[in-house]
Amino acid sequence: MQQLEALTREAKALANGELTAPETEVARQLQICNACRYCEGFCAMFPAMTRRLEFGKADIHFLANLCHNCGACLHACQYAPPHEFAVNVPQAMATVRGQTYADYAWPAALGRLYQRNGLTLSVALAAGLALFIWLASDKTGNAKDFYAIFPHNFLVSLFAPVFLFAVLALALGVQRFWQDIGPVTTGAPVTPPAAAEATHDVLRLKYLDGGHGEGCNNEDDAFTLSRRRAHHLTFYGFMLCFAATSVGTLYHYAFGWTAPYALPSLPKLLGVVGGVMLCMGTLGLFRLKLQRHPQHGDAAQKPMDYGFIGLLFLVSASGLALWLLRGHPQMPTALALHLGSVMALFATLPYNKFAHGIFRTAALLRHAVEKRQPNRLGLGAD
Repeated sequence: MQQLEALTREAKALANGELTAPETEVARQLQICNACRYCEGFCAMFPAMTRRLEFGKADIHFLANLCHNCGACLHACQYAPPHEFAVNVPQAMATVRGQTYADYAWPAALGRLYQRNGLTLSVALAAGLALFIWLASDKTGNAKDFYAIFPHNFLVSLFAPVFLFAVLALALGVQRFWQDIGPVTTGAPVTPPAAAEATHDVLRLKYLDGGHGEGCNNEDDAFTLSRRRAHHLTFYGFMLCFAATSVGTLYHYAFGWTAPYALPSLPKLLGVVGGVMLCMGTLGLFRLKLQRHPQHGDAAQKPMDYGFIGLLFLVSASGLALWLLRGHPQMPTALALHLGSVMALFATLPYNKFAHGIFRTAALLRHAVEKRQPNRLGLGAD
Protein backbone atom coordinates (compact mmCIF):
# COMPACT_ATOMS: atom_id res chain seq x y z
CA MET A 1 0.00 0.00 0.00
CA GLN A 2 2.81 2.43 0.88
CA GLN A 3 4.58 1.66 -2.39
CA LEU A 4 1.36 2.31 -4.32
CA GLU A 5 0.84 5.63 -2.52
CA ALA A 6 4.43 6.66 -3.29
CA LEU A 7 3.98 5.78 -6.98
CA THR A 8 0.72 7.76 -7.06
CA ARG A 9 2.42 10.82 -5.54
CA GLU A 10 5.26 10.61 -8.05
CA ALA A 11 2.81 10.25 -10.95
CA LYS A 12 0.95 13.38 -9.81
CA ALA A 13 4.20 15.28 -9.38
CA LEU A 14 5.27 14.27 -12.88
CA ALA A 15 1.94 15.38 -14.35
CA ASN A 16 2.16 18.76 -12.56
CA GLY A 17 5.81 19.35 -13.39
CA GLU A 18 6.71 19.26 -9.69
CA LEU A 19 9.83 17.63 -8.31
CA THR A 20 9.42 14.14 -6.90
CA ALA A 21 11.09 13.26 -3.60
CA PRO A 22 14.20 11.75 -5.30
CA GLU A 23 14.48 14.80 -7.58
CA THR A 24 14.19 17.16 -4.61
CA GLU A 25 17.00 15.26 -2.87
CA VAL A 26 19.21 15.58 -5.96
CA ALA A 27 18.54 19.33 -6.10
CA ARG A 28 19.46 19.66 -2.40
CA GLN A 29 22.72 17.79 -2.82
CA LEU A 30 23.70 19.65 -5.97
CA GLN A 31 23.28 23.00 -4.20
CA ILE A 32 25.89 21.80 -1.69
CA CYS A 33 28.14 20.46 -4.47
CA ASN A 34 27.86 23.74 -6.34
CA ALA A 35 29.23 25.57 -3.32
CA CYS A 36 32.10 23.10 -2.84
CA ARG A 37 33.14 22.05 -6.38
CA TYR A 38 35.93 19.77 -5.16
CA CYS A 39 34.78 17.08 -7.64
CA GLU A 40 34.54 19.39 -10.64
CA GLY A 41 37.10 17.43 -12.67
CA PHE A 42 35.72 13.96 -11.95
CA CYS A 43 33.18 13.55 -14.75
CA ALA A 44 30.90 15.41 -17.15
CA MET A 45 28.16 15.82 -14.56
CA PHE A 46 30.02 18.30 -12.37
CA PRO A 47 31.07 20.80 -15.08
CA ALA A 48 27.48 20.68 -16.35
CA MET A 49 26.26 21.30 -12.78
CA THR A 50 28.43 24.42 -12.40
CA ARG A 51 26.59 26.04 -15.31
CA ARG A 52 23.43 26.09 -13.19
CA LEU A 53 22.33 27.91 -10.04
CA GLU A 54 18.91 26.23 -9.87
CA PHE A 55 17.90 22.71 -10.70
CA GLY A 56 14.54 22.12 -12.34
CA LYS A 57 13.11 18.75 -13.31
CA ALA A 58 14.64 18.69 -16.80
CA ASP A 59 18.06 19.80 -15.46
CA ILE A 60 17.97 17.00 -12.89
CA HIS A 61 17.01 14.39 -15.49
CA PHE A 62 19.85 15.59 -17.71
CA LEU A 63 22.45 15.52 -14.93
CA ALA A 64 21.24 12.15 -13.58
CA ASN A 65 21.86 10.55 -16.96
CA LEU A 66 25.28 12.21 -17.26
CA CYS A 67 26.34 10.58 -13.98
CA HIS A 68 28.18 7.29 -14.63
CA ASN A 69 27.87 6.07 -11.02
CA CYS A 70 31.64 5.55 -10.74
CA GLY A 71 31.59 6.38 -7.02
CA ALA A 72 34.62 8.68 -7.12
CA CYS A 73 32.75 11.72 -5.80
CA LEU A 74 31.27 9.77 -2.87
CA HIS A 75 34.67 8.57 -1.70
CA ALA A 76 36.21 12.04 -2.11
CA CYS A 77 33.36 14.00 -0.50
CA GLN A 78 33.85 15.59 2.92
CA TYR A 79 30.07 15.85 3.30
CA ALA A 80 29.28 12.19 2.58
CA PRO A 81 27.47 10.10 5.23
CA PRO A 82 27.74 10.06 8.20
CA HIS A 83 28.11 13.86 7.84
CA GLU A 84 24.85 15.66 8.57
CA PHE A 85 24.68 16.95 4.98
CA ALA A 86 24.54 13.29 3.83
CA VAL A 87 25.74 14.03 0.29
CA ASN A 88 25.71 10.85 -1.79
CA VAL A 89 25.56 11.94 -5.42
CA PRO A 90 25.93 8.45 -7.01
CA GLN A 91 23.02 7.02 -5.02
CA ALA A 92 20.77 10.06 -5.46
CA MET A 93 21.47 10.17 -9.20
CA ALA A 94 20.90 6.41 -9.59
CA THR A 95 17.47 6.75 -7.95
CA VAL A 96 16.41 9.54 -10.31
CA ARG A 97 17.96 7.78 -13.30
CA GLY A 98 15.81 4.73 -12.61
CA GLN A 99 12.80 7.01 -12.35
CA THR A 100 13.55 8.54 -15.76
CA TYR A 101 13.50 5.10 -17.42
CA ALA A 102 9.92 4.67 -16.19
CA ASP A 103 8.89 8.31 -16.76
CA TYR A 104 9.93 8.36 -20.40
CA ALA A 105 8.99 4.77 -21.21
CA TRP A 106 6.35 4.07 -23.84
CA PRO A 107 3.86 2.78 -22.91
CA ALA A 108 4.42 4.15 -19.40
CA ALA A 109 2.62 1.23 -17.71
CA LEU A 110 5.15 -1.27 -19.08
CA GLY A 111 8.02 0.89 -17.83
CA ARG A 112 6.64 0.92 -14.28
CA LEU A 113 5.93 -2.83 -14.40
CA TYR A 114 9.49 -3.68 -15.44
CA GLN A 115 10.95 -1.25 -12.90
CA ARG A 116 9.20 -3.08 -10.04
CA ASN A 117 9.52 -6.68 -11.31
CA GLY A 118 12.45 -6.69 -13.74
CA LEU A 119 14.06 -9.96 -12.74
CA THR A 120 10.82 -11.93 -12.41
CA LEU A 121 9.42 -10.53 -15.65
CA SER A 122 12.62 -11.28 -17.60
CA VAL A 123 12.88 -14.88 -16.40
CA ALA A 124 9.17 -15.61 -16.86
CA LEU A 125 9.07 -14.06 -20.32
CA ALA A 126 12.17 -15.92 -21.53
CA ALA A 127 10.90 -19.24 -20.14
CA GLY A 128 7.38 -18.76 -21.51
CA LEU A 129 8.56 -17.79 -24.98
CA ALA A 130 11.09 -20.63 -25.09
CA LEU A 131 8.37 -23.12 -24.15
CA PHE A 132 6.01 -21.72 -26.78
CA ILE A 133 8.68 -21.91 -29.49
CA TRP A 134 9.71 -25.42 -28.43
CA LEU A 135 6.10 -26.64 -28.60
CA ALA A 136 5.78 -25.11 -32.07
CA SER A 137 8.97 -26.76 -33.34
CA ASP A 138 9.31 -29.80 -35.54
CA LYS A 139 11.34 -32.06 -33.26
CA THR A 140 11.71 -34.68 -36.00
CA GLY A 141 13.55 -32.25 -38.28
CA ASN A 142 17.22 -32.43 -39.20
CA ALA A 143 19.20 -31.33 -36.13
CA LYS A 144 21.74 -29.68 -38.43
CA ASP A 145 19.19 -27.49 -40.19
CA PHE A 146 17.53 -24.65 -38.25
CA TYR A 147 14.78 -24.19 -40.80
CA ALA A 148 13.85 -27.88 -40.71
CA ILE A 149 12.93 -27.28 -37.07
CA PHE A 150 11.49 -23.76 -37.40
CA PRO A 151 10.35 -22.50 -40.80
CA HIS A 152 12.05 -19.22 -41.72
CA ASN A 153 8.78 -17.36 -42.24
CA PHE A 154 7.56 -18.51 -38.81
CA LEU A 155 10.63 -17.02 -37.14
CA VAL A 156 10.29 -13.76 -39.07
CA SER A 157 6.62 -13.49 -38.10
CA LEU A 158 7.61 -13.86 -34.43
CA PHE A 159 10.67 -11.63 -34.25
CA ALA A 160 9.90 -8.80 -36.67
CA PRO A 161 6.94 -7.35 -34.69
CA VAL A 162 8.82 -7.61 -31.37
CA PHE A 163 11.96 -5.98 -32.77
CA LEU A 164 10.02 -3.18 -34.48
CA PHE A 165 8.03 -2.53 -31.28
CA ALA A 166 11.29 -2.26 -29.29
CA VAL A 167 12.75 0.20 -31.79
CA LEU A 168 9.55 2.29 -31.79
CA ALA A 169 9.25 2.34 -27.98
CA LEU A 170 12.91 3.29 -27.53
CA ALA A 171 12.67 6.01 -30.18
CA LEU A 172 9.57 7.55 -28.59
CA GLY A 173 11.10 7.41 -25.12
CA VAL A 174 14.40 9.04 -26.05
CA GLN A 175 12.57 11.61 -28.20
CA ARG A 176 10.62 12.78 -25.15
CA PHE A 177 13.81 12.86 -23.09
CA TRP A 178 15.60 14.85 -25.81
CA GLN A 179 12.73 17.35 -26.05
CA ASP A 180 12.81 17.90 -22.28
CA ILE A 181 16.56 18.35 -21.86
CA GLY A 182 17.10 20.33 -25.09
CA PRO A 183 15.88 23.72 -23.82
CA VAL A 184 17.83 23.48 -20.53
CA THR A 185 21.05 22.67 -22.41
CA THR A 186 20.94 25.90 -24.50
CA GLY A 187 18.81 24.34 -27.23
CA ALA A 188 21.68 24.78 -29.71
CA PRO A 189 21.78 22.32 -32.61
CA VAL A 190 24.15 19.36 -32.67
CA THR A 191 27.38 20.14 -34.52
CA PRO A 192 29.85 17.63 -36.01
CA PRO A 193 32.53 18.36 -33.33
CA ALA A 194 29.97 17.83 -30.54
CA ALA A 195 28.74 14.60 -32.13
CA ALA A 196 32.32 13.35 -32.57
CA GLU A 197 33.18 14.11 -28.92
CA ALA A 198 30.04 12.41 -27.59
CA THR A 199 30.67 9.34 -29.79
CA HIS A 200 34.24 9.13 -28.50
CA ASP A 201 33.08 9.39 -24.86
CA VAL A 202 30.40 6.73 -25.35
CA LEU A 203 32.58 4.19 -27.17
CA ARG A 204 35.48 4.55 -24.73
CA LEU A 205 33.29 4.80 -21.59
CA LYS A 206 35.46 7.78 -20.72
CA TYR A 207 33.72 8.61 -17.46
CA LEU A 208 34.16 5.17 -15.93
CA ASP A 209 37.80 6.06 -15.21
CA GLY A 210 36.94 7.89 -11.97
CA GLY A 211 38.13 11.21 -13.40
CA HIS A 212 41.79 10.27 -12.93
CA GLY A 213 42.28 7.23 -15.15
CA GLU A 214 42.52 4.72 -12.29
CA GLY A 215 38.92 3.53 -12.51
CA CYS A 216 35.90 3.39 -10.23
CA ASN A 217 36.02 2.93 -6.47
CA ASN A 218 35.07 -0.59 -5.42
CA GLU A 219 33.56 -1.79 -2.17
CA ASP A 220 36.77 -1.28 -0.13
CA ASP A 221 37.52 2.20 -1.55
CA ALA A 222 40.34 0.98 -3.83
CA PHE A 223 40.39 1.99 -7.49
CA THR A 224 39.60 -0.61 -10.13
CA LEU A 225 39.08 -0.70 -13.89
CA SER A 226 37.04 -3.92 -13.61
CA ARG A 227 33.72 -2.14 -14.06
CA ARG A 228 34.89 -0.35 -17.19
CA ARG A 229 36.29 -3.57 -18.67
CA ALA A 230 33.14 -5.56 -17.91
CA HIS A 231 31.01 -2.86 -19.54
CA HIS A 232 33.29 -2.85 -22.60
CA LEU A 233 33.12 -6.64 -22.94
CA THR A 234 29.33 -6.54 -22.61
CA PHE A 235 28.79 -3.65 -25.01
CA TYR A 236 31.15 -4.78 -27.75
CA GLY A 237 30.14 -8.42 -27.31
CA PHE A 238 26.51 -7.41 -27.84
CA MET A 239 27.45 -5.33 -30.90
CA LEU A 240 29.39 -8.24 -32.43
CA CYS A 241 26.43 -10.58 -31.87
CA PHE A 242 24.11 -8.03 -33.47
CA ALA A 243 26.56 -7.70 -36.38
CA ALA A 244 26.56 -11.49 -36.78
CA THR A 245 22.77 -11.48 -37.03
CA SER A 246 22.84 -8.58 -39.48
CA VAL A 247 25.42 -10.27 -41.73
CA GLY A 248 23.40 -13.51 -41.58
CA THR A 249 20.30 -11.59 -42.68
CA LEU A 250 22.27 -10.12 -45.59
CA TYR A 251 23.53 -13.58 -46.54
CA HIS A 252 20.00 -15.00 -46.48
CA TYR A 253 18.19 -12.31 -48.47
CA ALA A 254 20.95 -11.04 -50.76
CA PHE A 255 22.82 -14.26 -51.56
CA GLY A 256 20.38 -17.02 -50.63
CA TRP A 257 22.84 -18.56 -48.16
CA THR A 258 20.79 -20.05 -45.32
CA ALA A 259 21.76 -20.72 -41.72
CA PRO A 260 23.37 -22.43 -39.92
CA TYR A 261 26.79 -21.21 -41.05
CA ALA A 262 30.03 -23.04 -40.33
CA LEU A 263 33.42 -21.71 -39.32
CA PRO A 264 35.16 -19.72 -40.67
CA SER A 265 32.14 -17.84 -42.08
CA LEU A 266 31.78 -14.20 -41.03
CA PRO A 267 28.48 -14.62 -39.12
CA LYS A 268 29.97 -17.51 -37.14
CA LEU A 269 33.21 -15.68 -36.35
CA LEU A 270 31.38 -12.55 -35.23
CA GLY A 271 28.86 -14.57 -33.23
CA VAL A 272 31.41 -16.78 -31.44
CA VAL A 273 33.72 -13.91 -30.49
CA GLY A 274 30.78 -11.71 -29.51
CA GLY A 275 29.15 -14.53 -27.53
CA VAL A 276 32.31 -15.24 -25.52
CA MET A 277 32.82 -11.52 -24.82
CA LEU A 278 29.18 -11.13 -23.80
CA CYS A 279 29.39 -14.10 -21.43
CA MET A 280 32.55 -12.73 -19.82
CA GLY A 281 31.15 -9.22 -19.56
CA THR A 282 27.84 -10.19 -18.01
CA LEU A 283 29.48 -12.52 -15.51
CA GLY A 284 31.83 -9.67 -14.58
CA LEU A 285 28.95 -7.23 -14.17
CA PHE A 286 27.03 -9.72 -12.04
CA ARG A 287 30.03 -10.24 -9.75
CA LEU A 288 30.63 -6.49 -9.45
CA LYS A 289 26.94 -5.89 -8.77
CA LEU A 290 27.06 -8.35 -5.86
CA GLN A 291 30.21 -6.76 -4.43
CA ARG A 292 29.36 -3.09 -5.04
CA HIS A 293 29.34 -0.73 -2.09
CA PRO A 294 25.69 -0.40 -0.92
CA GLN A 295 25.96 3.40 -0.96
CA HIS A 296 26.91 3.49 -4.64
CA GLY A 297 23.51 2.80 -6.13
CA ASP A 298 19.79 2.38 -5.71
CA ALA A 299 19.03 -1.01 -4.15
CA ALA A 300 15.48 -0.90 -5.52
CA GLN A 301 16.86 -1.21 -9.06
CA LYS A 302 18.76 -4.45 -8.46
CA PRO A 303 15.95 -6.69 -9.80
CA MET A 304 15.90 -4.62 -12.99
CA ASP A 305 19.70 -4.80 -13.28
CA TYR A 306 19.83 -8.54 -12.63
CA GLY A 307 17.03 -9.14 -15.13
CA PHE A 308 18.92 -7.40 -17.91
CA ILE A 309 22.28 -8.98 -17.06
CA GLY A 310 20.63 -12.41 -16.80
CA LEU A 311 18.94 -12.10 -20.19
CA LEU A 312 22.17 -11.00 -21.88
CA PHE A 313 24.04 -13.93 -20.34
CA LEU A 314 21.30 -16.39 -21.33
CA VAL A 315 21.31 -15.12 -24.92
CA SER A 316 25.09 -15.45 -25.25
CA ALA A 317 25.42 -18.78 -23.40
CA SER A 318 22.51 -20.42 -25.25
CA GLY A 319 23.91 -19.16 -28.57
CA LEU A 320 27.29 -20.75 -27.88
CA ALA A 321 25.57 -23.96 -26.70
CA LEU A 322 23.55 -24.00 -29.91
CA TRP A 323 26.75 -23.97 -31.93
CA LEU A 324 28.25 -26.80 -29.88
CA LEU A 325 25.05 -28.89 -30.07
CA ARG A 326 24.65 -28.70 -33.85
CA GLY A 327 23.64 -32.16 -35.05
CA HIS A 328 22.86 -33.29 -31.51
CA PRO A 329 19.32 -34.48 -30.62
CA GLN A 330 19.09 -31.65 -28.04
CA MET A 331 19.70 -28.96 -30.65
CA PRO A 332 15.96 -28.13 -31.05
CA THR A 333 15.68 -27.54 -27.29
CA ALA A 334 18.79 -25.32 -27.27
CA LEU A 335 17.44 -23.41 -30.28
CA ALA A 336 14.08 -22.83 -28.58
CA LEU A 337 15.83 -21.56 -25.43
CA HIS A 338 18.05 -19.24 -27.45
CA LEU A 339 15.22 -17.83 -29.54
CA GLY A 340 13.01 -17.36 -26.47
CA SER A 341 15.81 -15.50 -24.68
CA VAL A 342 16.47 -13.26 -27.68
CA MET A 343 12.79 -12.44 -28.04
CA ALA A 344 12.46 -11.67 -24.31
CA LEU A 345 15.52 -9.40 -24.53
CA PHE A 346 14.06 -7.51 -27.50
CA ALA A 347 10.65 -7.18 -25.82
CA THR A 348 12.16 -5.65 -22.66
CA LEU A 349 14.87 -3.46 -24.28
CA PRO A 350 12.87 -0.21 -23.97
CA TYR A 351 12.40 -0.76 -20.22
CA ASN A 352 15.62 -2.38 -18.98
CA LYS A 353 19.17 -1.07 -18.59
CA PHE A 354 19.62 -1.01 -22.37
CA ALA A 355 17.54 2.18 -22.32
CA HIS A 356 20.07 3.53 -19.83
CA GLY A 357 22.73 3.42 -22.54
CA ILE A 358 20.50 5.28 -25.01
CA PHE A 359 19.55 7.98 -22.50
CA ARG A 360 23.17 8.41 -21.39
CA THR A 361 24.27 8.81 -25.01
CA ALA A 362 21.63 11.52 -25.50
CA ALA A 363 22.77 13.28 -22.30
CA LEU A 364 26.44 13.15 -23.36
CA LEU A 365 25.52 14.56 -26.76
CA ARG A 366 23.62 17.47 -25.18
CA HIS A 367 26.56 18.06 -22.80
CA ALA A 368 28.98 18.20 -25.75
CA VAL A 369 26.69 20.79 -27.36
CA GLU A 370 26.14 22.80 -24.18
CA LYS A 371 29.83 23.09 -23.23
CA ARG A 372 30.52 24.83 -26.55
CA GLN A 373 27.95 27.55 -25.86
CA PRO A 374 28.34 30.64 -23.63
CA ASN A 375 27.63 29.91 -19.99
CA ARG A 376 24.23 31.21 -18.84
CA LEU A 377 25.98 32.60 -15.76
CA GLY A 378 27.90 35.10 -17.89
CA LEU A 379 31.02 33.03 -18.53
CA GLY A 380 32.41 31.79 -21.85
CA ALA A 381 32.21 28.28 -23.19
CA ASP A 382 33.95 25.55 -21.20
